[in-house]
Amino acid sequence: MSPKTPRAPLARHGRLRSPHPIAQIATIIGAALAVVVLGVAGTAAFAAWNATDLVHENAITLESSKPLPPTIGEIEGGVNLLLVGTDSCEGQDLTLFPRCAHDDGGERNDVTMLIHIGDNPRRVTVVSFPRDMIVPIPSCPSADGGRYSAMSAQMLNVSYSYGGLACTALTIQQLTGVDIQFAAAIRWTGVINMSDAIGGVKVCVAGDISDRNTGLHLTAGEHTLKGAQALQFLRIRHGIGDGSDLSRISNQQQFMSSLVRKLQSGGVLGDPTKLFALATTALQQVSDKQLVLDENLSNPTRMVQIAMALKSVPYNDIVFVQYPTSYDPANASRVLPIYESAQTLFTALKENKSLNLTGKASPADGVEITEDGTPSASASPSPDSDAVDLPSSITGTTAAQTTCTVPDHQ
Repeated sequence: MSPKTPRAPLARHGRLRSPHPIAQIATIIGAALAVVVLGVAGTAAFAAWNATDLVHENAITLESSKPLPPTIGEIEGGVNLLLVGTDSCEGQDLTLFPRCAHDDGGERNDVTMLIHIGDNPRRVTVVSFPRDMIVPIPSCPSADGGRYSAMSAQMLNVSYSYGGLACTALTIQQLTGVDIQFAAAIRWTGVINMSDAIGGVKVCVAGDISDRNTGLHLTAGEHTLKGAQALQFLRIRHGIGDGSDLSRISNQQQFMSSLVRKLQSGGVLGDPTKLFALATTALQQVSDKQLVLDENLSNPTRMVQIAMALKSVPYNDIVFVQYPTSYDPANASRVLPIYESAQTLFTALKENKSLNLTGKASPADGVEITEDGTPSASASPSPDSDAVDLPSSITGTTAAQTTCTVPDHQ
């Protein structure tokens, strides 16, 4: 079957407007799914997930999925989980998303993250992929049982428009060489409710932010954000760093890192009431068709297994990075993969090596490190003394590092 003719890409680097900038808010759900929704180990929360067939009814099948044993207990081996945020207007509140009144019905993956959980010892690496990175898209299954043709060079965020979550998973598999076992995609609605259920996330800004594109106004310092304000913070790009999507990814990584620290510290995971609220809120998103899970991830047993693997990972072994890219010399609003640098990263993940970040916190000056809790390279030898030095083209931070968003003063 021939693929649909792709629309002209709408999401760009630099200061070009995106018709759906708020799609980036899906990152909060990515973090919540990875650390909370998958962490529904409380008795009441587990019962809530197990009591419904809605999750399975809406589940999709990954071509690379393999059945896992249904035993309760920490999942064996490593985990590769794809988290996608799309720009669909289906089911959205027009008062919150007025652009949806003129929606063309398309759906793209404007947020794409791969969460890798290593085994023995447990390590977590979250890799964010720029939405306008030019990549090959493989042949993908279509809804009618046929297949779409492969494409040699397209923006990553059109993969979902061709074959949905399964196609994006195949695209990331081909790009990284990583087998994806689990996948989830989320739309906009429910983000505010999820951030409210979490109880807010503390963020830091290095100077005053006043952005008319999102309506976000924050003074310099720390703020605990939830609801609509959390959405605005994760939307913002024009008011921070160099105004690009790469800056926005770094900003989102600050949010995720803070979220991880809050959840692991017991502020949420230690409170059964909050756990139940998170589980039931996430379940409602499935019911409202705002959350899609693959068949393996839709099994609550799998969620518990993954949760048990996440609960005690040291902060310095929770790493957030961006897939390495360079600007396309033929089009400055596109980026190209740096395959050699990426190979170093994914080989280290395959071998479950500790990662040593040598690059900046952000490729586009979106954040700055204000407190570094990562062990010093000059410290006495440890079991991680064979850590892999990532190329400087791979930017990012660990959960042990506190960062602040840098305002755009240009």
